[in-house]
Amino acid sequence: MRVLITGSRKGIGRFLAETFLRRGHIVIGCSRGETDLEHNSYDHFSCDVSDELAVIRMVREVGKKHDGIDVLINNAGIASMNHILTTPGETAKRLFDTNVLGTAFFCREVAKLMMRRKIPGRMVNFSTIASPINLEGEAFYAASKAAIQKFTQIAAKEFAPLGITVNCIGPTPVETDLIRAVPAEKINLLVESQAIKRLGHKTDILNVIDFFISEQSEFITAQTIYLGGVHD
Repeated sequence: MRVLITGSRKGIGRFLAETFLRRGHIVIGCSRGETDLEHNSYDHFSCDVSDELAVIRMVREVGKKHDGIDVLINNAGIASMNHILTTPGETAKRLFDTNVLGTAFFCREVAKLMMRRKIPGRMVNFSTIASPINLEGEAFYAASKAAIQKFTQIAAKEFAPLGITVNCIGPTPVETDLIRAVPAEKINLLVESQAIKRLGHKTDILNVIDFFISEQSEFITAQTIYLGGVHD
């Protein structure tokens, strides 16, 4: 299986890349910088996911080198905590460019590749529980992730005739660089909003991804699964 994971240099993306490599799959990763992950079955690209032309070039090269992609995991994303009144426009733009457009560009280009190769593909996008609980201080971040959920639903309908499923996962806070700068009280608020009151583990995310990309999940598409018992 050929798995493309965005944002694979560290955190959840790195964990997913290493897991799929251990399972014997070919993994294609990308990040804005270089990586120290070395493996015979790992191919890394330096790519800003919000750069449309860079994404197009990367996916075309991946198609030539690996003859297609079976699974796309849109893990790359950024967060920023600010009250609406104090959020600079540039910060808001960067959130939407990276989280929404980055996801959309990869879905679009990988779908073209899957279509040409006639591959029954799987796509998994990333949202957050900050969206359904309307977390204060995360308006622009949560809105960008909510946009990904709507994009997922429409992409699932448009890509279904191509044999491609598109689903979304909404993780709880997980111990990564993304949450280390978040005040403890905000993390506690998130955890208390969950039915299961603990931080998420990377394996919790992997479990949902495994479900979405399974051959037996060919009838599952346009869905968002939140972790920790959070719901819309």
